[in-house]
Amino acid sequence: MMKQTLAELGWRPFFSAQISDDDDEGCHPARVMAVQRRKILVAGDDWSAHIPPDFPDTGAAEDHPAVGDWILVEREKLKPRRILERASLFKRRASGGEQKTQLIAANVDTLFIVASCNQDFSVARLERYLVLAREVGVHPIIVLTKTDLTDAPATFVEAAQALQPGLLVETVNGRDPQSAVRLAAWCGKGETVALLGSSGVGKSTLINTLRGSDSLATQAVRQGDDTGRHTTTMREMHRLDQGGWLLDTPGMRELQLTDAAAGLALVFDDIVTTAAQCRFTNCSHQVEPGCAVRLAVQNGKIAPDRVDRWRKLVAEEAYNSASPAERRALDRLGGPAGGKRK
Repeated sequence: MMKQTLAELGWRPFFSAQISDDDDEGCHPARVMAVQRRKILVAGDDWSAHIPPDFPDTGAAEDHPAVGDWILVEREKLKPRRILERASLFKRRASGGEQKTQLIAANVDTLFIVASCNQDFSVARLERYLVLAREVGVHPIIVLTKTDLTDAPATFVEAAQALQPGLLVETVNGRDPQSAVRLAAWCGKGETVALLGSSGVGKSTLINTLRGSDSLATQAVRQGDDTGRHTTTMREMHRLDQGGWLLDTPGMRELQLTDAAAGLALVFDDIVTTAAQCRFTNCSHQVEPGCAVRLAVQNGKIAPDRVDRWRKLVAEEAYNSASPAERRALDRLGGPAGGKRK
């Protein structure tokens, strides 16, 4: 890969402040540019190398490297020493029955939440990604792709903007460099942007356009439901012409929320504020008297489907964040909130 300085790689005072005299001489900072099964690609001040991810196995996912991490490496032995504290970390509960955490990306400045203007557009999915961004304190931008396939892009823009006041929404034709250039403001020198979105929304096409390259494979969506296939299979960072870095991740159609109570409160702050006015502190907002949330729905101040999505995400987050014993008890009742898991 092209050699870069630490500043060009995204090195900040936040990271340099973590380097002390106790760190061994010969250790150098490097950024994790790609994660593979048995090795990671790291880049430092005008050097890069593939090294084994030989960190102590504590059983905690956070003790393993993620794309975007900064680590200290022994240059001569190419041996990793430790992971520096992260400015931000995206993670999720891995699919399957086991309660494991999967790291997505570290030290991201801006999150492009990518959705397509077709049948696969989902407000509920966008809300999940917004909760994730707000939880870790990363600035989110909704990027609507495939605008050339619809006669009414404004409809999709309005639906996205309604998710949160002040939410920035950009529409692009991922194949058109002149259209995608409006995203350049967040891709400057040393800046790191991550992409999240389900498969088939055009992430790889957009990356190819921003890089001025067609090196990433793309696939057509299925006819009939506009559902895409997974194209990206490895998390990695891509150099952009504007000097920044763009981090691509495999499509994630099912993003389970874990330890995201703060993010939920920020994305659904209107409902949370209203719920604080309910007569009962443990109000389920279904049948209890004096429920301020149901009153707000009746008065047209809050959309009922938004309340349903909020209730579902709160139950899901609580279930995924519970201890194994608590989850077994919930499973006996049918899963999150006593309902069957989907």
